[in-house]
Amino acid sequence: MTTATLNRPTPTDEAARRRRNRGKKFVRSLPGWAGIVFLLTIGIYPILWLFLSSFKTQREFIQESTFALPEQLNFQNYIDAWTTGDIARNFLNSVIVTVPSLTMVLLFGVGAAFAVEVMVWKGRNLTLLLFVSGIMIPGQMVLVPLFIAYFKLGISGTYLPMIITYVGMGLPLTVFMMAAYFKAIPREIFEAATIDGASMLRAFFSIGLPMVRNALFTIGLVTFLSIWNDLLIALTFTTNADLRPIQAGLLNFSGEFGQVSYGPLFAGICINVAGLLVLFIVLNGKIMKGLAGGALKG
Repeated sequence: MTTATLNRPTPTDEAARRRRNRGKKFVRSLPGWAGIVFLLTIGIYPILWLFLSSFKTQREFIQESTFALPEQLNFQNYIDAWTTGDIARNFLNSVIVTVPSLTMVLLFGVGAAFAVEVMVWKGRNLTLLLFVSGIMIPGQMVLVPLFIAYFKLGISGTYLPMIITYVGMGLPLTVFMMAAYFKAIPREIFEAATIDGASMLRAFFSIGLPMVRNALFTIGLVTFLSIWNDLLIALTFTTNADLRPIQAGLLNFSGEFGQVSYGPLFAGICINVAGLLVLFIVLNGKIMKGLAGGALKG
């Protein structure tokens, strides 16, 4: 028997070595998996707790522990939230306010960004600076002057004050972000379109808009969430309770003397959160593409 034959590892030794390597890899991966479990816990647990709490009765909220499970699935909370709490009306108000506000913010914002970044004209840099300066103005500073202006115009009892305010506050950030995306597009593309006889409107709708489509989804979702989840503007400009959007409508579950109907309140919050989660899951791929596209420079 030669020395090479003696030093050759046997199948048993090879299997033992592989087990040791797998054990080492498992130990090294433990901190990473622990971090993932921790992040999932702090992300999922509040939503799970909110969902389970929406089935509790008023007695369970007052007498039982905060973290106690509901004794039974009390779907009456959802019925009360949708009917008695008027969440259905508040939800419709949110849609009526959010859809036109979001449409105008995206349409005017993308158009303005295209004009200041792609088109060449005198004063475009100053115009972009004026848009960006709007980001630095706190919204709370202009609420009282806007309320007085809307009252004098006679539109304080309608949806218009909220829509106009959301559009005005959403445009600066939209213009600033979309200008950065348009800057990443090579100028030669628009120059070639101009040589081929395309007008500015044709270049915008046929070339510019499709190329920033993913970015439009990202900014659109951010703007949508800021409008949908707003409470301050909704409370300031809705003098009529029938016009309140869903965030302000959740106040309907608070009684005259501070008593809160916790079950229907949690159910109403769950209805709101469920819709937002579904929207985020559906548009998640578009959002990631938009964020990645914003990191590229042409």
